[in-house]
Amino acid sequence: MKTLPKLSGCMGMSRRGFLASGCAACLGAAGCASMKGEHKAAKTAEKMRIRTVYSLHAEVQPGPDWPNVGFDFRPPMERINSELASTFPNYEFLPTLATGPEQAQKILEEDAAGKVDGYIVYQMNCWNQVVQTIGSSGKPVLYADFQYAGSGGFLVYNAGFLRNSVPNVGFVASSDMKDHIAAVRCFDVVRKGGSPADFVAATAQARVKSTPGSGRLACKRDSFAVLSPTDCLARMKASRILAVRDQEAGDGGEFMGIPVTRVAFAELNDAWANADKDESRAIADRWEKDAAVIEGVSRETLETSAAMYLGQKAVLNKYGANAITINCLGGFYGGHIHAYPCLGFHELCNEGLIGACECDVPSTATMVTFTAMSQGRPGYISDPVMDTAKGEIIYAHCVASNRPFGPQGPVNPFEILTHSEDRQGASVRSVFPLGYMTTTLELSSDRKEVLFHQGKAVENDPDDRACRTKLGVKPVGDIEKLFTMWDKWGWHRVTFYGDLREPVFALADAAGWKVVEEA
Repeated sequence: MKTLPKLSGCMGMSRRGFLASGCAACLGAAGCASMKGEHKAAKTAEKMRIRTVYSLHAEVQPGPDWPNVGFDFRPPMERINSELASTFPNYEFLPTLATGPEQAQKILEEDAAGKVDGYIVYQMNCWNQVVQTIGSSGKPVLYADFQYAGSGGFLVYNAGFLRNSVPNVGFVASSDMKDHIAAVRCFDVVRKGGSPADFVAATAQARVKSTPGSGRLACKRDSFAVLSPTDCLARMKASRILAVRDQEAGDGGEFMGIPVTRVAFAELNDAWANADKDESRAIADRWEKDAAVIEGVSRETLETSAAMYLGQKAVLNKYGANAITINCLGGFYGGHIHAYPCLGFHELCNEGLIGACECDVPSTATMVTFTAMSQGRPGYISDPVMDTAKGEIIYAHCVASNRPFGPQGPVNPFEILTHSEDRQGASVRSVFPLGYMTTTLELSSDRKEVLFHQGKAVENDPDDRACRTKLGVKPVGDIEKLFTMWDKWGWHRVTFYGDLREPVFALADAAGWKVVEEA
C-alpha cells in the first residue's frame, strides 16, 4: 500500500457548479433509516473514514497505455482529494495508491486494524485489478471511472459486478465532478444505519437522476440500399480475413462463415520493405494535402506509413482477401513490423476494404459482414467510454475512415497525429459528421449472437487523452443497460453510419443467429 503524499497543483478544470448539486435520492434513502437511541445518534456524529484507492501503474505513467505515456496523475488525484475534503468536512478521506490485487489485499489487512467505513476506488489505468479485492471487503464501495484513462477496465469489471449482483459496489461514470460528489454523499446512507445494498441503491438513484435523457433523436436523412440476407451471407463466404497475430502462418478456420488465414509478421514486414518508394512518396504527398492537421508526425513517418499501406494491399492481393487485422502494438513494440498500420487501415476502409486493429477477428468479421450488407459503408472499431453527465457513449480509437457513407460518399475532415498511447507513429482523428443515426454491432461466433445498439451522432470530443478519434453518440434506449454487457462481450464495438436495425434482424433470422439488444 502506498499512501499519497500531499501533492501540489490543480487541474484547472471547470467544476460545472458541482458544489451546488446534491443527491436527493441519497438523502431520501438516508431519511428512511431508523435512528433511535443515543448510541446511534453518537455514531452519526462521528466522522466517516473513507479509503480512496487509486488503481494505476504509477503516479506518472511509465509506458504506453491509456491515457498516454508520461501522463501525470498527481494533479487530478490532488483535485479529487481536495474537492472531497472541502465538500465533506464530516468525512475523513484516506488516499492510497494500488497497482494490483496484492497491494489491494494489504490495504484491507491494514484497514482491519482501524476503522474504515467504506471505499472509493478510482480506475485510473484500464486493467489494474484492484476493485475486485476491495469489493470483497463487504464494506460499501463506490467504483469510479477516470475517463479516457481507466474506462476499459471500469466497463468490463463493473459489468461483472452487475452481472453477479455484487451487493456492496455502486458506481459512477461521469465527466462532471458534481456527479462524483453526489455518489460519495450516498455514504450517509450507511452512516445513518443503512446497509451496503442501500448505499448501492442510492448511488443508482443519484446516477439515474443526474443523467440527461436522450432528448429528440430525429436524425438527418440517410437513405441507402442494403443487400438481402441471402446475398450478404454469400458475400461473407466469399470474403477472407487475414489475421497477422505473430510469426505463425496457416489456416485460421472461419468466423461466422468467413474464412480466416493467418499471416506471419515477417511476410507483412517484407511486403512493407518491398513497397514502391515513389508510390509511397506520392501517397504521403496526398495525405499532406488532404489532412486538415498534421501534428507530431514527420515526413519520414508518413512515407513509412504509406509503405505499410502498400504492403497491406500486396498481402491482401496475394491471398485474395478483402480484410486484414494486425496485432499492431505487439508487432511494433516487438520489432516485427516497423510502421504502424493505422493510416493503411484508414485508406483500406475508405476504399470499401477492411483494415482492423489489434488482430481482433470478431470485430473484423463484424466489419466484413456489415460493410457487405451496407454495400461499402466502413465500420469504425472502437474502445467505448460511457459518460452519464452527457448521456453519451463515446467511441474512441486511433483508426477511422473519413468516408462513413462509403467509398463514393462525401468525405469529412481528418487529422494525422501520433498514436495516442505512446506518442509515436501516425494515426487518424476523423471528425465525423453529426446528426445521423449510427448502428453499433459485435459478432460472437461461439454463441451465434449479434450485439446491437443504436445512437445519434452528436459530438467529436477533442480530448487529448486516450485514442484520437472520439465520436459521441446519444444512445437509443436505456443508457443504464449499456453498462451490463462488457464482461461478456469485451471492450471493442464496431459502429456504422445508418439505421441498420431491420436488415440486421433480417440477417440474423436468415442465419439462425440471435440479436442481443445492448440498450
